[in-house]
Amino acid sequence: MNTLEPSSVFRFFFEICKIPRESGNEAGMTRYLEQFARDRGLEYMTDKTGNVVIRKKASAGKEKSPGVILQSHTDMVCEKNSDTVFDFSKDAIQCYVEDGWLKARGTTLGADDGIGVAASLAVLDDDTLEHGPLECLFTVSEETGLDGARAVAPGFLKGSILLNLDSEDEGEVFIGCAGGIDTTARFRYQAVPAPSDGYLAFKVDITGGTGGHSGDEIHKDLCNAVQQLARFLWNAQQKFKLGISSISGGNKRNAIAREASAICVINQKDESAFTQLFLNISGNWEKEHRHTDPDLESRLTTVPMPGTVIEEKTANNIVAALYACPHGVLAMSKEIPDLVETSTNLASVRMDKEKHIIRVGSSQRSAVNSARRNAADRIESLFLLAGAEVSHEGEYPGWQPNPDSPILKVSIEAYKQLFNTPVKVKAIHAGLECGIFLDAYPDLDMISFGPTLKGVHSPAERLDIESTGKFWKFLLQILKMV
Repeated sequence: MNTLEPSSVFRFFFEICKIPRESGNEAGMTRYLEQFARDRGLEYMTDKTGNVVIRKKASAGKEKSPGVILQSHTDMVCEKNSDTVFDFSKDAIQCYVEDGWLKARGTTLGADDGIGVAASLAVLDDDTLEHGPLECLFTVSEETGLDGARAVAPGFLKGSILLNLDSEDEGEVFIGCAGGIDTTARFRYQAVPAPSDGYLAFKVDITGGTGGHSGDEIHKDLCNAVQQLARFLWNAQQKFKLGISSISGGNKRNAIAREASAICVINQKDESAFTQLFLNISGNWEKEHRHTDPDLESRLTTVPMPGTVIEEKTANNIVAALYACPHGVLAMSKEIPDLVETSTNLASVRMDKEKHIIRVGSSQRSAVNSARRNAADRIESLFLLAGAEVSHEGEYPGWQPNPDSPILKVSIEAYKQLFNTPVKVKAIHAGLECGIFLDAYPDLDMISFGPTLKGVHSPAERLDIESTGKFWKFLLQILKMV
């Protein structure tokens, strides 16, 4: 890995991989950035949220150029496979190279957006580069609600052009994105004694789903493990007297659920029929997703009898709501071909046995504000009917495209000069911080771009090495031409 190019970018990326930086735990990164600036005599500021901006003077002859802000976020989505032993609060990401891709062993790689952070640091570190007045803004907690971007106050930044380095398709420049909102349903349940004489307990496991970013990959019809688990449980409830002791699945609000599990109790006389039902239904979903989720596995194993189960009415309501909850694309754009306009992600189900609460997490996205809110209201109405308490959090605006953007025109010309091919200009269904910045800085001229990333927000996350070199050249050419 020491031979990877561009060497300066990868050198900083591997340094970042040693620092824990789960959303909400970016203090180590903040200290690293502050020390980086002090070591090089660069001006820096840190706000109370943990955002850091580092400033560098223009190179000779570029003093009168407009100020450019390179922006990236320091946090990462921390996902791991269930059989991977890893502590995101202290362990370093274990990187390796395979077939031209940089990957991590059993966990997310953190190239979203560690590679943007690394590129910014490489620019700051190199005094041979040509650029105007430069600021590098590093925001925190992007993945859990764009909290850092929300906290960037007027006056914290000086530049008039912002280059967001958080996109995931090399050769494309983004000029707009969807806004989003999180919807959480909370079921309060009673734990009642589990039947014992003549009953058996089974654990249902769904693992190996492809997963991925709920913005970039929501249109791919990937297996949602939570919904498939509910599919089986609902069918079992129709045929047997089924007790549910525990249920869990998914994790982050912006990731498609890859794994899910439940512990069930059934009458011993129904064992054969129950097992056959599982084999039939799991065989169906594995066949349905054989192209999108080739590593999907479904298991039914006997386990010791639990002490309690969820009381029947609430168990029925939870399973029915999870099974009925929409997941995936709700509408495609009427203005931009092949762009998802509105979607919803059934992200997770989590059980708090101490508080007797089951939480269902979901997120809705749309480039149209009214459609985004309508999607969230639809999810709320469904869970209200099932007897849950519902709340909405973390709403953020979309970023409306500006096809007449001056920096867009510069980027188009820069890409053509470098690679003799046109760059693609697009909007994206994933959320970017750009829309947030416009609240405090309404006159910012912005674009977003980056290298090619796949499987983001899942342990399948991987960074295309060749595209990272092109991304780096593109960034330097834009800085040179501004």
